[in-house]
This record gives sequence, C-alpha cells and structure tokens, in this order.
Amino acid sequence: MIKPSVTIGLTNPKSPTNVGAVMRAAGCFAANAVNYTGQRYERAAKYQTDTKNQLRHIPLTGVDCLVEAAPENAKIICVDLVEGAIALPDFQHPENACYIFGPEDGTIEQAVIDQADYVVYIPTYGCLNLAMSVNVVLYDRVSKLNSIQASDELVCNSRDRNNKVKVSR
Repeated sequence: MIKPSVTIGLTNPKSPTNVGAVMRAAGCFAANAVNYTGQRYERAAKYQTDTKNQLRHIPLTGVDCLVEAAPENAKIICVDLVEGAIALPDFQHPENACYIFGPEDGTIEQAVIDQADYVVYIPTYGCLNLAMSVNVVLYDRVSKLNSIQASDELVCNSRDRNNKVKVSR
C-alpha cells in the first residue's frame, strides 16, 4: 500500500515571506515536498522566513515543470481563480495529491491547467495571497480526510513553548 503524499507546487513565487509561510504550512499539515518554478524566489531567498526551519524536514526544490516534478501516483490539482473550477467546499481531495498554486501577481498557465486532473478555487471576495491559499487548502484536506487526530496531546506537542494555557470549566 502506498502511503498518502502531498506535494505543493508554487508557480514562480516572488515573495520569500510567502514561501517561508508555505514551508511552515507544509510542516503543520504534513506535506512531503514543496517545488517551485522561476527565478524570483532564489534571488530573494536570503530573506528566509521559514521560522520553524521546515527546510530541515521538507525539501524545497526549484524545478522546470511542476507537472513533471509531481510524484508519479499523484493527482494534479491546480488551485487558482479559474472559470469553471470546483469550489473548494465541494472538492473531495485524493489521497495522493500535487497542489499547484499560481503566483502572487499572476495565474497558472493555461497549459498547466489543461494537464490538471482537477482545478479548484477558494470562494472568497477578492483573492488570497499565496501562503494563505496553501494554508486554506491544506487545512481543508486534513479536515476532510481526517488525517490529523485532534487531541490534547496534539495541542501540547504543537503549541509554542510559552503557551501553557488550559480550558478550566
């Protein structure tokens, strides 16, 4: 049996702040890898903002083509404001997925959209930034697939070391 996997694909991200936040989301929601295209991120990477150091655990790789870099068994899911796309609340996530996100200041190329197994959008008034879109999609995935078991132990292992607050009823 193949273990479920999640790969994040970023189309020519320009902001190291957003890539750092994507890495943090990837760690929080157990993504296996993050790939990106383009040169803008590499030029700005010295302003690294991966505050939880997820690069130690999750590969961040520059690639030429996000579709070709997707794991062999993964469904390609483009996430962008695209006419005819499936609204995220109506979408059923596959176990093995490669989510491709558009850049902060553009969109996913039509050729990539045409290769996708699914195209999904997050219904909002206006558009979310890249990192927020990744967080919303990954949260939607784990909540629908029940892939994270909620418990006090999870809270204790996940929270900041300065947080010792409890509900007292």
